[in-house]
Amino acid sequence: MVPDKWLKQSEMLVNRVKKNQRHLRKWLKRENVSCYRLYEKDIPEVPLVIDWYQGRLHVAEFVRFDESEHGEEKSMWLEVIAEGLCEGLELDRGDVFIKQRQRQKGKQQYERVSEEEHRFIAKEGGLQFWVNLSDYLDTGLFLDHRAARGMVREEAAGKHFLNLFAYTGSFSVYAEDGGASHSTTVDMSKTYVNWTEDNFRLNDMDLEKHKLVQADVFAFLQDDSAHSEPYDLVVLDPPTFSNSKRMQDVLDVQRDHPWLIQQVLQRMNTGGVLYFSNNFRKFKLDIGNIEGIEGEELSHKTVPRDFRNRQIHRCWRFVKTG
Repeated sequence: MVPDKWLKQSEMLVNRVKKNQRHLRKWLKRENVSCYRLYEKDIPEVPLVIDWYQGRLHVAEFVRFDESEHGEEKSMWLEVIAEGLCEGLELDRGDVFIKQRQRQKGKQQYERVSEEEHRFIAKEGGLQFWVNLSDYLDTGLFLDHRAARGMVREEAAGKHFLNLFAYTGSFSVYAEDGGASHSTTVDMSKTYVNWTEDNFRLNDMDLEKHKLVQADVFAFLQDDSAHSEPYDLVVLDPPTFSNSKRMQDVLDVQRDHPWLIQQVLQRMNTGGVLYFSNNFRKFKLDIGNIEGIEGEELSHKTVPRDFRNRQIHRCWRFVKTG
């Protein structure tokens, strides 16, 4: 017997999701957006994050380390929610993917959570990207960076582009589409480096001028042999924290961002542009310990309209002055 309060919560959720879709409809059509944030903990009783991927739903429940409700009751509640979404949005159950996730540290962020291999092509900005809604904690395409990817594309023509902590390389694909002369894409995970290559191939892009590197970013930045010439355009989007055994050091973005930015600047041409972002909620930029740059925060422009959480990330555009 399904508790009445669960059915009520499911009904409330479906009504809110439909309302959100109606609210976004004109904007989605005007901007040609087919993958977007649909619901973000709008209702306290239903603390979920739901993304729409071209007729499929990615549903994430973020749990605390000390939370005890991981058992059968929680799974039953999530299934009631999934069935309600299917009925309310006229979807098949196989098109709704639910994940319970905690904050990940170190190598956990790269581990598979399933072997279903529900992989399909998502479209964004006139480009195509492989997305996997089933097998990893993240899908392969961070929707909150949609606007930032467009900004990088607009600046990429003729530029030597560098993408650090690149994940599946979506910024690199946008840079190539914008006319980057050549690029280097760096991530520590072989899975994501291969995924980046798949995204390049999916868009019929020339891999001969785009180098894909599996490496610890700390080590890569200090390796003179890894850099054939200075960069003109760089994206630096580190995780909040990582203690993977494959890294030289433990990464703490609040502590380490001045060093990371300074190292990147040493590899750039004067006048080069650096986009720096992260998603640490309590982040404070330590600009006093960074020499040779000027710039501005763009977060109010880069967080898309479909994100209720306006603090989903922080983003700056810097220019190397000397």
